[in-house]
Amino acid sequence: MTITFVGHGYVGLVTAAIFADLGNKVWVIGHTAEKVENLKKGIIPIYEPGLEEVVRRNVKAKRLLFTLDYSPAIAESKIVFIAVGTPPLPSGEADLSVVFDVAEKVGKNLDDYTVVVVKSTVPIGTNYRVQELIEKVKPGEAHFDVASVPEFLREGQALSDTLHPDRNVIGTDTVEARDVLLELHKSIDGPKVLTNVRTAEMIKYAANAFLATKISFANAIAQLSEETGADGIKALEAVGLDKRIGRSFLSPGAGYGGSCFPKDVKAIIAIAKSHGYDFKLLKDAEEINKQAMERMVSKAVSILGGSVKGKMITVLGLSFKPDTDDMRDAPSVFVINKLIEKGAKIKTYDPIAMENAKKIMKDITFTKDAYDAVTDSELVIVMTEWNEFKELNLEKVKKLMKSLAILDGRNIYEPQKIKDLGFSYVGVGR
Repeated sequence: MTITFVGHGYVGLVTAAIFADLGNKVWVIGHTAEKVENLKKGIIPIYEPGLEEVVRRNVKAKRLLFTLDYSPAIAESKIVFIAVGTPPLPSGEADLSVVFDVAEKVGKNLDDYTVVVVKSTVPIGTNYRVQELIEKVKPGEAHFDVASVPEFLREGQALSDTLHPDRNVIGTDTVEARDVLLELHKSIDGPKVLTNVRTAEMIKYAANAFLATKISFANAIAQLSEETGADGIKALEAVGLDKRIGRSFLSPGAGYGGSCFPKDVKAIIAIAKSHGYDFKLLKDAEEINKQAMERMVSKAVSILGGSVKGKMITVLGLSFKPDTDDMRDAPSVFVINKLIEKGAKIKTYDPIAMENAKKIMKDITFTKDAYDAVTDSELVIVMTEWNEFKELNLEKVKKLMKSLAILDGRNIYEPQKIKDLGFSYVGVGR
């Protein structure tokens, strides 16, 4: 089957590469000449384990084609996926301007029957607005259906999640569109959830909002445990053993971030408001997430005797999670900026994300490795649970630091072991 993806971010590029690897001819339409030329050479604009190899293999096999031109890609495709960003507006609503712009360009180039799929995360009803736009501009002989096939990729595990998802949500209003999309997904594992378009749009927001709420619940229990003297980690481990609840996303820490949870929570709150519903639960989840980041700052101040002014602090990890270079809404940015406001000096290291971090963060020192970062530091703050931080030679760290204090925002260390080495240690919920 010949298909097209408009957009080559995490979702578009990963999914396109996988479908090409499964034997389809896949066009990817971009809007930046430099990025498209690099992609033609197998040079990818994002970090995702294993992705570059899959892209290079399929570019070489001429199954994966990159272009700036909507024609002939759209005209020869049975399915066109819109996979562009929907960042939050100041109101919290999703910015759909790029989705609608792309929809018009797709519509003008349609030929014969095509299924136009919005894979971007969009508010309920957006697909029908896309349908209206396409109807106005399409050639008279072309006919099409719209569909919603939301993605559920985890950055750092996106290839596996595309091939072996927990579920494939396919939202259509016609049998023809449903059958075309089932044919494309026949080699993808996981149950097929067949529903209408509006429900598919809702499923994506509901899933992300629930996971964000689960993380915030864990952070709320962690905070209460710190105040009462309970072991929040043990408490949450025990709660997670209940099969009705599960252990995933029940780990407290320095707050959630990334390209999905923050914006999608804001978006569904805005969607609810536009329909007259006050989604107080998600507002509280947002507030708890902010508190989790603020508590990292207050703990740092407390550890350093009530003031961080003039103190050298090391931050290990910048990306919002390991195995990605994504800095979007990373909690590290909030924590570092607040510490700088209070007069701290910051040195930092991240295995992958520093180039992206340099674009948005100023007045900090980026170092060549973790040991360089901790040299002469009075406090180390762990913000991302990269494996290499778990395996640090702490005896070496001990010799390099000016004073021995660790604030473990991801609970990657065993507290007693750290204390036995002579460090003061503060975690989350411990």
